[in-house]
Amino acid sequence: MMTKGDDKPTILIVDDAPDNITVLTNILTDYNLKAANSGTKALEIALRFRPDIILLDIMMPDMDGYAVCRRLKRDLHTKNIPVIFITAMDEVADEARGFELGAVDYITKPVNPPVVLARVKTHLKLYDQNKALEYLVHERTKELNKSRLEIIRRLGLAAEYKDNETGMHVIRMSYYCKTMATAIGMSDKEAELILNASPMHDIGKIGIPDKILGKPGKLDARERAIMEQHTEIGARIIGEHDNPLLDMARTVALTHHEKWDGTGYPRGLKGGNIPIVGRIVAVADVFDALVSKRPYKKAWPFEKAVAVIKEESGKHFDPGLVNVFVAHVDEIIALAKLNADPD
Repeated sequence: MMTKGDDKPTILIVDDAPDNITVLTNILTDYNLKAANSGTKALEIALRFRPDIILLDIMMPDMDGYAVCRRLKRDLHTKNIPVIFITAMDEVADEARGFELGAVDYITKPVNPPVVLARVKTHLKLYDQNKALEYLVHERTKELNKSRLEIIRRLGLAAEYKDNETGMHVIRMSYYCKTMATAIGMSDKEAELILNASPMHDIGKIGIPDKILGKPGKLDARERAIMEQHTEIGARIIGEHDNPLLDMARTVALTHHEKWDGTGYPRGLKGGNIPIVGRIVAVADVFDALVSKRPYKKAWPFEKAVAVIKEESGKHFDPGLVNVFVAHVDEIIALAKLNADPD
């Protein structure tokens, strides 16, 4: 269980009557104790010290115990703290209301010391077990997410190798995507999602014939039409999921070749109708393709590639994102150099 400075759990006692606080304090001498004589003070102490359990009086002026409990359970920082109501009210309806609000137990006044000690000990033990279980679930979930991310990265790398590109391309462009996502105000969680989803942008190329992917010259109209199918193939490979990462990966695969002016594919989406993640990946993907060496071309100088991105503002690319890209181009070029292809 959580402890505050030593091995003793911390208990918060809340009661507007000083005598009642004194009685409970004298019973619970083996614990670290905090006290509050009002609901408002109780909420402040609970948020600041995160006690291991709260003994909460119901009948208090201004804010009664029910209101305090309701507020505690709404706050992510205090919602899991066990609450035991201390009250002279012993009607079944009152107890039911407390349990509905999230309390774990009731102790009636006048309190019986052995009962108080037994109830507190029981619920502290349960709280300790719940914390241990939550930690185990968190660690297992983290491990599963790590495995899922690695699989997604490997699939992205597989698509790049099939297209005669090095796997570093998906690493670089994913970092560019995160940089732009952060710059436009996406949350850390959203920026991390696009970092991990963007490597899947060309997964659909797995379904394109090698003779088209590896053709050294320009594709004819029929070949181009087949090549453009990789966006929808990618979306089908990833599938539809409730998982935010896979959902974003599917959106990226499907929309990263849409263009701001509506001339892109596969759906000819225009402007703000293109999902923001597709617009971000479009800029990152094209820039890295330009500055990367390929069997059919030399790597372009960074300055020339940046000029192309600017020229395509309002045509291929979202003008706002182009401005963000240019504002952070030094950081993006540094990422490109740091993750350069091996000689």
